[in-house]
Amino acid sequence: MILTVTLNTALDITYRVRSLRPHASHRVSEVTERPGGKGVNVARVLAALGHEVTVTGFTGGATGRVVREQLAAVAGVADALVPVSGTTRRTIAVVDDRTGDTTQLNEPGPVITPAEWSAFQDAYAGLLASASAVALCGSLPPGVPVGAYAGLVRTARSRGIPVLLDTSGEPLRRGVAARPDIIKPNADELAELTGSHEPLRATQDARRRGAGAVVASLGPEGLLAVTRDGRWRATPPLPVRGNPTGAGDSAVAGLLSGLADHLPWPDRLTRATALSAATAQSPVAGEFDRGVYEELLQRVAVSGEADAA
Repeated sequence: MILTVTLNTALDITYRVRSLRPHASHRVSEVTERPGGKGVNVARVLAALGHEVTVTGFTGGATGRVVREQLAAVAGVADALVPVSGTTRRTIAVVDDRTGDTTQLNEPGPVITPAEWSAFQDAYAGLLASASAVALCGSLPPGVPVGAYAGLVRTARSRGIPVLLDTSGEPLRRGVAARPDIIKPNADELAELTGSHEPLRATQDARRRGAGAVVASLGPEGLLAVTRDGRWRATPPLPVRGNPTGAGDSAVAGLLSGLADHLPWPDRLTRATALSAATAQSPVAGEFDRGVYEELLQRVAVSGEADAA
C-alpha cells in the first residue's frame, strides 16, 4: 500500500468561463468538484494506475463531509483521514476557455489544535505498518508545526519506508534536513530553497542539503533529476498545453508508481513526465488523459547518465 499524506485537504472547485476579465461579472459554463489537496490528487492518479492507495490528513466541517463522500466513490483509494473541529478548505480554479490560463484561489485551511496534531501522528504511525512508500504533500494548515514534515520523514525512515516530500518554503527546508528519499520541487520552490535559479546547480545543492534524490519540475521543459544513481533530464516531445493544475501531483504519482514497480530512474522519469503532460490535457486535477499518457510514454526523451558503481 502507498500512503499519501495531505495535511491541508481541500474541496477543489473548478469554474470554466468564456473569458476571464478583471472587475467584470462572468457566466460560468461548467462547474466541477473533486476531493483535493496535493496528496489526494496523487492518490487518485496512483489508483488509476492500479496501485493500492490510502489517503490520510485532516478533514472537518460540511466541506470535509463532501470530500469524504466523494472520496468514497474513487475506486482503489482508502480513506484514513483524521477528523478535526475546523472546516476543510476550498480551492477555486477559474479556467479561461479563450486562453487556457487558470487562476487559482486557495483558502488557508482549518486551525489544527495540539490534540488534533497528536491524534494525527498516532494515526500516521499506525498506517506505516502496512505502507510500502509514503508521499508527504502540500501546505501545512494553521496550527501544525512548521517542522511537521521533518518529523513525519524521520518516523517513516526509522521504519525503512521510502519517503517522497513535495512541499515548499520553510516546511521544505526543514524537511530536507530530515533526509527524505525524494523531493520534488518546482523551479520557484527550488530557487527559494537554494538561492539559485540555475536548475542543475540548484538541484545538486538541494541534494547536498539531505535529499536522497531531487526531481525538479521545470514546467513545459519536463523534469530534471539528480540521484544517487546518476542525473537525467526528461522532456516531453511537444510543449505542454492546457490546465497545469495538478500536473506536478501527477509527476509525484509517476515517481511513486515507478518506485513501487522497481523501475530504473529513466523509466520513472518517463512515466512521471508523461503523466504530468497528460494531466494538463484533463479538465480537473487528479485525472489524466489516458490516451495522451500512453502515447507520450513512447515519445518522452530522457538524456543523462548513470554514475559509475
